[in-house]
Amino acid sequence: MTKPYPLHPEWPFRRTYAFPGGVNLELGKRTLIMGILNATPDSFSDGGRYNTVEAAVAHARQLADEGADILDIGGESTRPGFAAVPLEEELGRVVPIIRAIREALPEMPLSIDTYKAETAKQALEAGAHIINDIWGLKGDPRMAAVAAACRCPVIISHNRHDRDYRDLAADVISDLRGSIALAQAAGVSDADIWLDPGIGFAKTRDDNLALMNELHRLTAEGYPVLLGTSRKKFIRETLGLATDEVAYGTAATTVLGIAQGCQIVRVHDARANREAAAMTDAIVYPR
Repeated sequence: MTKPYPLHPEWPFRRTYAFPGGVNLELGKRTLIMGILNATPDSFSDGGRYNTVEAAVAHARQLADEGADILDIGGESTRPGFAAVPLEEELGRVVPIIRAIREALPEMPLSIDTYKAETAKQALEAGAHIINDIWGLKGDPRMAAVAAACRCPVIISHNRHDRDYRDLAADVISDLRGSIALAQAAGVSDADIWLDPGIGFAKTRDDNLALMNELHRLTAEGYPVLLGTSRKKFIRETLGLATDEVAYGTAATTVLGIAQGCQIVRVHDARANREAAAMTDAIVYPR
């Protein structure tokens, strides 16, 4: 039977990142698990649970124990219809938590989930190592320069203000190439660029399902790809389940993404996806 997409015979990229303070991250040995830590009162899945320093640190420890390789810390919900948070409020949410987690888990790489350049800058100064921008450097004209100055990985996610697609996968890739050009023009090294297809952003349920079958086209672009599907609406709608009931559905998308070359998955349920990833790695990338 013909496979609907090509399986990658080897890891697309192998890189080692050495961050300040002796923090290291190896890309290409196995699928990396990015654990989600939302320091917000209104995120769609876990809003209000981890928006104190104490609760955030406790959850960070739990994610680490469950197998997270990176923690992604955000101070503004990006659910559909979210209300923008003022800069100072976002900084007040994330900077103390980043500092506390750096002290509690000094070897854990941390990512700042923001599209604001100043938040990214101050988060990096507080101890974060990676920028995760849901607007692909297009939401704040200064973000590309911040990413270039920090010389750290920057996750460029697909997003747009409309859903006027002619060819979904081709348009997503074209939009991301525009973001890559912004990064390169600012001086970001290609070795520091990761891509994210932006599942759930400016896409219908059917768009998201279709794009999941086209991820191999994005992984063929020449950059590591992060997949962020965890607990998202297209999974909940497909399964007819509540937000906290779709760990298995999320794991299915993790498997499909890895089979098409995605190397990092961003998830709420670290243990379930770590196990799904380890099993998929053993099948797709046999030693």
